[in-house]
Amino acid sequence: MLAVKPGLWALAFVRVLLRMTWIEIKLLIREPVTLVFSFAFPVLVLVLLGGIFGGQRMDSGAYAGLKMMNWYVPSYIGLVIASIGTVSLPVHLSTYRERGVLRRFRASGVSEWVLLGSQFLVGVCTCLLGALFVSVLGIFAYGVVAPVSIGGVAVAFVVAVFAFSAVGVLIASLAPTARAAQGMGLLVWFIMMFISGTSAPLDQLPHWMVTLARALPLYHVVISLVDPWNGHGTNLLQLTIVGGIGLATSLLAAGLFQWE
Repeated sequence: MLAVKPGLWALAFVRVLLRMTWIEIKLLIREPVTLVFSFAFPVLVLVLLGGIFGGQRMDSGAYAGLKMMNWYVPSYIGLVIASIGTVSLPVHLSTYRERGVLRRFRASGVSEWVLLGSQFLVGVCTCLLGALFVSVLGIFAYGVVAPVSIGGVAVAFVVAVFAFSAVGVLIASLAPTARAAQGMGLLVWFIMMFISGTSAPLDQLPHWMVTLARALPLYHVVISLVDPWNGHGTNLLQLTIVGGIGLATSLLAAGLFQWE
């Protein structure tokens, strides 16, 4: 057998990955229904929260005095990422499995890493679109401050997309059907939304709810986005936790992933 140089192999992998990503983006543009919930619901709740807490400030804790909308806007970027990772992605992959698309991908030589890598890149693009929409809405409609550290927010954003992409693949691997994936994803998403600082302020939640929230990724994603946005610096602890969740979930999902 002819040996393939590592550089040529890497170049071929990148080409296939980018081609697969472009195909997925075009399919998403043609059938954007799965993104309606991921974008529309977080924005709707943000508008409602803006009407309730628009002029209020946080009362206690490490963020005392912070304008509440300066918390909610970056936290809702995390919520958009979570919705795509827990709902859109697993439903998409599960639908592919039901229709035999994954089986055809495998037969054509598409590797698992190309497939999952393309889903991650599409997730980055779609989450970025949602993040920009939420940010523009917050800044111009509610006077939210622009991010103090754009670099810190960007790093937290990419790590969060990685973690929730892994969560999405894990849900798709465990769910037998697309409908089951949707149900599982929505359950996880709603639990996280209510207790992770994206609905009621954390200092107003019962202690046991906050304890439960710390066991879920969105809580850590929210803080990792809120801190650099509001000038508190990059929260290395929260980034490490989110990255660790992403790595552990990726390994577990890779072991459980099924093509058919």
